[in-house]
Formats: sequence, C-alpha cells, structure tokens
Amino acid sequence: MKPQYKWLPWLFLAPALVVALTFTISPFLNTIVLSFTNSTTLGGGSFNGVDNYIALANSPQFWISTRNTVLYVIVVVPLLMVLPLLLAVLVERNIPGIGFFRSVFYSPVVASMVVVGLIWTWLLSSDGAVNGLLQSLRVIQEPLPFLTDTTLLLLSCMMVTVWKGLGYYMVIYLAALGNVPKELHEAAQVDGAGGARRFWSITMPGVRPTMLLVGLLGSIAAMKVFAEIFVISNGTAGPGGQARSLVYTIREVGLGLSGEIGYASAMSLALFLLTIGFSILYLRSQRTDQMR
Repeated sequence: MKPQYKWLPWLFLAPALVVALTFTISPFLNTIVLSFTNSTTLGGGSFNGVDNYIALANSPQFWISTRNTVLYVIVVVPLLMVLPLLLAVLVERNIPGIGFFRSVFYSPVVASMVVVGLIWTWLLSSDGAVNGLLQSLRVIQEPLPFLTDTTLLLLSCMMVTVWKGLGYYMVIYLAALGNVPKELHEAAQVDGAGGARRFWSITMPGVRPTMLLVGLLGSIAAMKVFAEIFVISNGTAGPGGQARSLVYTIREVGLGLSGEIGYASAMSLALFLLTIGFSILYLRSQRTDQMR
C-alpha cells in the first residue's frame, strides 16, 4: 500500500471505533471513576476513595448476591454445555419432519424473556400446571412453593435459563457437528463401534473447541442473569430478596430510592472482575484438560 493511502483502513474502522468508544469504552471508564465517588441519581457527589469497596466487603447483601451468581454459573453452565449437544446430535439426522423439531427447539430463543417468565410463573404457581401434574401423579401431597421458597425459586430460574438457551447453543453445536468428518463415523461403524462409542471417541473430540466456546458464553450470560429472577419472583427476588443476583442488586441499588450510583458502580466493577476471573479459570482448566 502506498504511503499516502495508509490512512484508508482507519477510515473504514472509524464508524465501529466511534460506536465502541461512545457506547462501550467511555461508559466503562465512567463507571470506574464513579465507583470512587458517592454520586447519586440526584446529582452531585464527591471523591470518597475506596469507601464503596469497603462497604461492599462488609455488605451481607453483596455476598448473598455473589453466592447466588456463582451458584447460577456452577449449575447452569454444565447443563448448557451438555444438553444442547445431545439435542443437536438428535436433530442432526436428515429425516422427514426434522426441520419442524429444530424450529420448535429454537422457538424459546426468539421469545421475549418477559413472556417466557410470565408463562413459567403461571406453570410453577401453587395452582399451576406443574404442581397439578405432580399432585395428579401422587408424587407430592401439597403444592411445592416454587415461587416463594428461596432455593426452589433460584432453581426454577436456572431451569428457565437452561430451557431458553437450549435452542441457541443447539444451533452452535449443529454447525460444529457439520465439521466432524463423516468418514470417521462410517469407518468406526464398519469396525463395529456403537452409537455411544462413536459419540465419545469421534463426536466429543470433534466439538471440544465448540464446547469451550459454549461454556465461556454460558458463563458470561449466567453472570448477567436478571430478567428471569425479576419476572418469576414478581420483582421481589424471593423472601427477603434472598434469591437476588449481582445484576439484580446493582439495579436495585443504582435505580432504587437512594439511587447510590457510586456504590452501584463499585458493585458493577466487582461483577466485571468476577466475570474476568471466572473466564480465566475456565480457560486455564480447559487448557490443562486438553494437555493431559
């Protein structure tokens, strides 16, 4: 490229850089600055050093939210790594009508989380379909408090997250399965290998990089969980707010009556560092597993 045209690539990058600077980098830097102030939604505020972070360390509310967020990742991510893969293996076959089932499995992805949450709220209520079915089968005598018990509420939200994400990650796995050489399956089948053996010896190694991607995407999404808990709990986060996540608490602190923007910014930065830490640990564990 001639020297006088070296600026040309930057011209093409300029729109994306402007958008990133305006809507990503600048707000992030502003959040860091605000985390060291006592700013509120009413305006004003002054520099208060690390007071917000000291308050976080001594806040039971913050640690409850952190515990719930970590539990969400631990429970949801493995399910989102395994179940969509099994689903993709089932719908990968070219048989009549398989396109219909692919569409059905993917339909929850395009539905609004508010709509999905309201549907599951109705299903999980004391007089809802789930309790009605379990009682009719005599599995339980009394309705289970899915929406009022802290543990059951959190598990219900996790179930909704997994249910809604199945189709999305199924499509990712379908693309990965298409890159696994069919000749390997045919050769293994000729050698007498069964379906389970071919899955563990051929399919799993072939989609391992995709599983790494799904695990990383699922971890980040689980860290940001909010809508499920807010809608299913009707904005209460369960009894005493014990089922709240970090994002739920950040919204509550930053947009509540007190509007503690500085404190909420410190909590947001803590969530960012927690997400980065989880991602690094996950990538290192996967790299160590691959080297064995």
